[in-house]
Amino acid sequence: MTRRELEITDLNEIATILSKCKVLHLGLVDDGIPYIVPMNFGYTFEEGKLELYLHSAVKGYKLDVIEKNPVCCFEMECDVVPFEGKVACQYGMSYYSLMGRGKAKIVNDSQEKIAMMSTFMKSQTGMDFEFNEKLVSIVTMIKIEVSEYTAKHRPIPEGLR
Repeated sequence: MTRRELEITDLNEIATILSKCKVLHLGLVDDGIPYIVPMNFGYTFEEGKLELYLHSAVKGYKLDVIEKNPVCCFEMECDVVPFEGKVACQYGMSYYSLMGRGKAKIVNDSQEKIAMMSTFMKSQTGMDFEFNEKLVSIVTMIKIEVSEYTAKHRPIPEGLR
């Protein structure tokens, strides 16, 4: 991160960003060609350790790419507010964001998929849902074991509020 003064390191603030964001942009690389796809996600965040859970159809390009190369990156943002200035360079966006890297793993174990789907839905809706083997058999679950992440807040500059 270039602008360290915008970095968020407080774990409670990072947890708030995770709870507000509903879409992440997953970045993969297929034989040297980048591929980015927006996805809903669930997560666990305990003592600074982050795991992300994604769901997908049982077949598809992103699954093929993950099988070949599990290294990935991601980005998510929330509370995006455009602001204006007196000159062109003062226009911009205020936001909170979280981005990072890790390894994506396709999960096949039914019990692990059930737990991941429950966490996914709780993250997305705030509600508890029950799943069984039949329900999770029609989706693919992807776990991202996050190796590093950074969070950032870009506020509206003083004088433009």
